[in-house]
Amino acid sequence: MRQPIIAANWKLYKTRAEARHFIEVLAQQCPDLGALEVVLAAPFPVLETMQQALQHTPFRLAAQDVFWENAGAYTGEVSAPMLLDVGCSAVLIGHSERRHYFGETDETVAKKVAAALHAGLQPIVCIGESLAQRQAGETLTVLERQIRQGLAGCGPEAIAHLVLAYEPLWAIGSGVTATPSQAQEVHQHLRTLVAQAWDTASAQAVRIQYGGSVRPENITALMAEADIDGVLVGGASLDALVFAQILRYGRK
Repeated sequence: MRQPIIAANWKLYKTRAEARHFIEVLAQQCPDLGALEVVLAAPFPVLETMQQALQHTPFRLAAQDVFWENAGAYTGEVSAPMLLDVGCSAVLIGHSERRHYFGETDETVAKKVAAALHAGLQPIVCIGESLAQRQAGETLTVLERQIRQGLAGCGPEAIAHLVLAYEPLWAIGSGVTATPSQAQEVHQHLRTLVAQAWDTASAQAVRIQYGGSVRPENITALMAEADIDGVLVGGASLDALVFAQILRYGRK
């Protein structure tokens, strides 16, 4: 059985004080996660503050991006060793907003994934198609390219360790969510792609999240699908009480 994993992506939100308050409230609301794994991906300036606040809580800390070199003349970049130093154990890579606004490509994703793995960080690798690509019937072609090129150089052991986050671009922040059956269909195909590109064991081990307007109202139905191993939550993760409702999915 794959351990379910829910990640919060705060994007460009929260000061240090706001981050501390969020963690205090969330820890009160969810003192016991059971089998659930929870990751909080925060902006660089608040990571060290969060490292301290997350002590004695069950939550893991992640960054929202990483550079592929450990050191050098790369103004504005942050390396994997720096992220480890402030308590991160995971990192988002290739989010659609990084691809759209900052020129992230499958090739740079591959370099960042390799750097994260080498340092011991768990990559949460984001993939997904645009509305135009979906309407043109190109969803599976786009996803196969993103997986094969973005994870180039990864062996089966690395594939089993990382997390794939399927985020259809047309659902991010739009209030429109893929139906559970739509998401399941894509997740099942992604698992087949991993089996074809690596092996069946890797395909069965890799965890695949769904992202795109995840809310307390739809989390239970999404998590009930066989190949949806978790969710990557954007806007609904900014409010600790709302995010706590998501973490308590399936409970009365």
